[in-house]
Amino acid sequence: MNSADTRLLRDGDLETREENLRVLLERADAGDGSAKDTLRVLVRDYPAYHRALYSRALNRAAVFGDASLAPSLLDALADTRYNCQAWAAMGCAALGVREAVPGLVAMLEHSQQIAREQAVIALGELGDESVVAVLAPLLRDSDSWMRERAAEALGLIGGEAALAALWEEFENRRYFRIGYIASALARFAPDIIPRLCAAARSDDPDQRYWAAVALGSTGDDRAVPTLERLMAEDRGSTVFDGMVSVAAKKGLRTLRRIQAAIAARES
Repeated sequence: MNSADTRLLRDGDLETREENLRVLLERADAGDGSAKDTLRVLVRDYPAYHRALYSRALNRAAVFGDASLAPSLLDALADTRYNCQAWAAMGCAALGVREAVPGLVAMLEHSQQIAREQAVIALGELGDESVVAVLAPLLRDSDSWMRERAAEALGLIGGEAALAALWEEFENRRYFRIGYIASALARFAPDIIPRLCAAARSDDPDQRYWAAVALGSTGDDRAVPTLERLMAEDRGSTVFDGMVSVAAKKGLRTLRRIQAAIAARES
């Protein structure tokens, strides 16, 4: 570690220190070991540094972080006085600090929206089926951003309990627009496809609409016949004036884009 670099993050006006941090992050991204060491010191000794530097550094934790930062991240996760818990949650997620899960669950009651949201995101990255019970109620949260983050987290965690929570919200919608539920359900492909195809024959046009969205997001050819049928035959409309046939058409385009992206990566 270069002690001069450390002083650049501690001395001078904040604007200059932020610029010095930007340069250090660029150096670290290019593989500079000394810059990475300096950034790790910032995270380990976080109370000695301005919160703006800490938060900006942890936005890029994957560039310089390693397992040695886990104890300090766990400390910051519980540190209400330093007030950077949201960014500590980001760092824990980026570095795979699974010991953070209990603290992240506690953060779901935080007074700050950004802290709650980052806790949900991190639980999706780090959690297992044991946290589904605390995430599932967030699908009914009054905040749309929180509902979306909870659905994404459950989709990442997977398993029967997460699927049951998402499917219950799919069938018994509390909100009109549930694209986030459809996207999360698509993560359970291919097993979810028969269930979505059955939902695409529901008497409820809203359910058919969202089934089409979910089927398109699977990127799976097994969804194509149902999407083609809905596009050609279904004239139903939703409570928000969305057309099932249009959702199916868009779903087919999404499915093909996903397939093309996968083929490009594989080639």
